[in-house]
Amino acid sequence: MRLDELDRQILNIVQYSFPVAAEPYKALAEQVGSTEEEIMSRLKKLKEDGAIRRIGGIFDSRKLGYKSSLCAMKVPVEKLQEAEEIINAYPGVTHNYLREHEYNMWFTLISPSEEAMEATLEEMREKSGCEIRNLPAVRFFKIKVDFKLTDNK
Repeated sequence: MRLDELDRQILNIVQYSFPVAAEPYKALAEQVGSTEEEIMSRLKKLKEDGAIRRIGGIFDSRKLGYKSSLCAMKVPVEKLQEAEEIINAYPGVTHNYLREHEYNMWFTLISPSEEAMEATLEEMREKSGCEIRNLPAVRFFKIKVDFKLTDNK
């Protein structure tokens, strides 16, 4: 995928300082000297191409009363796609990725309570037939990850 300078500027703004405005895409367009329609079109294309997974708010689930946990799953290679589809079907899964390890599929799960989380994990185990370890955080470190694509923020 090739990104031109405008794509890079848009992606930087979306990551660093998405406009908090009644018409955020119009505000974004004004920042880069484009039109709202152009911005919407480019973001749609970037999403279709896989450069963007989602644009949305990020909330502190703990402050909202939810429980979250990192989970590790031991999945036979031949069952990876099936397991991925099972795990990703749950709305409380925020992301899911592979690691080179005995526990090769990792995901985060957010639930309204610890009981609901355990029930969901048990359901996932039954559907997938795979072992899942629940690894709730002991200490919290929030690391913001951005990918700077231009010299300008």
